Amino acid sequence: MNIKIAPSILSADFSVMGEAIKKLEISGADLIHCDVMDGSFVEPITFGGQMVKNIRPLTKLPLDVHLMIEHPKTQIKFFAEAGADIITVHYEACKKISDTYLKETLELIKSYGIKCGAVVNPDVPVENIFPVFGLCDMVLLMSVFPGYGGQKFIPEVLEKVKKAREYAVKTGRPEMDIEIDGGVTEENAKAIKEVGANVLVAGSTVFKSSDMAATILSLKK
Repeated sequence: MNIKIAPSILSADFSVMGEAIKKLEISGADLIHCDVMDGSFVEPITFGGQMVKNIRPLTKLPLDVHLMIEHPKTQIKFFAEAGADIITVHYEACKKISDTYLKETLELIKSYGIKCGAVVNPDVPVENIFPVFGLCDMVLLMSVFPGYGGQKFIPEVLEKVKKAREYAVKTGRPEMDIEIDGGVTEENAKAIKEVGANVLVAGSTVFKSSDMAATILSLKK
């Protein structure tokens, strides 16, 4: 399985974001993970579509936009037009609105010709997003509670990753991207990959490293 590393720019120095993006590309990152927070679904506010738009010309790497926001459907147009390659939205935020909101949002993302994905928090069963697996290009399992970087990995999420990979295989999509986000380190990457995750979001681990290229390679191998 092709292992991909998606460093989260939440851990970058925003004052030199352009330099950080270029360094990630040179260091072997596979995607750029953009954590969008609205101060409502989670406490912090990070950035919006303008940041994604500004990053887009700086790299050919796919921009993996993770919307940790209320009412994600209202923001899809902005991020799609800004240059996102994939947009993932939270089951929990969508469920608050209606039982069909997640499906409708994923369909809207795909209408812009870009990839989509569903996200679940650590305390939400992965089975809750099985009904939309057919629409998803990726599913994202949070291994920390969203909102802050640098948190400790929740090991119970490994069983959810395993279930997600088994369901993807069962439904004829063995190569589906399964992403894990939160507390990923060189020490736990092997266990994460063994249960079926192939896209690893790593913010603090990569940006705090003295050798980003070596760290990214270590996470992959």
